[in-house]
Amino acid sequence: MPGQFEPLPGGGAAVALDDVEISIIRSLAVQLLELIGPGPGEDAPSDPLAELFAEGPSEPPADPVLHRLFPDAYSDPEKAPDSPAQAEERRAHSAEFRRFTENDLRAGKRENALAVIRGLDALAPVEGGAVLKLSPEESRRWLGSLNDLRLAIGSRLEIADDDDTELLYRLPDEDPRKPMVMAYLWLGGLQETLVSTLMS
Repeated sequence: MPGQFEPLPGGGAAVALDDVEISIIRSLAVQLLELIGPGPGEDAPSDPLAELFAEGPSEPPADPVLHRLFPDAYSDPEKAPDSPAQAEERRAHSAEFRRFTENDLRAGKRENALAVIRGLDALAPVEGGAVLKLSPEESRRWLGSLNDLRLAIGSRLEIADDDDTELLYRLPDEDPRKPMVMAYLWLGGLQETLVSTLMS
């Protein structure tokens, strides 16, 4: 089980993590929470009616990582450039979509990251690490958060496609990006085994 998720009887998944792995995942999840930011009204008393009608931002985030986590709904980098009128219409549709969906998307990503942190904090330590056991729902939250973490790291590493990923394997050890690359590849392995576990 070390380094990969395996199915649990009755659903869910388990993985053995050492102390360093636990620390890395927790630290990355905390950083992701800080990047996403607090939810609307988290600093004020909760008003369910106001939250129901709260509108999110209409402009895409300036931070490239947040833009990767919350992309424009109507952009297609594979598509040929639009005419100015089509591009403007596409921007307007994206802004409208973002205004009504981004708050919920942020809340979901926050909940996923919090599930990761809570799961790790609840581990019963054994010598050298612990075995993390997740219910099916917790597994889905972990899968969402692992995906977000990889998107965030991939954005910082400027990974756009598989060719960029291949180049990462050839980075020299002294490259300052190497630790981030190792985390990116390791999280990818965890994510892949968790997907396989949930599909089995």
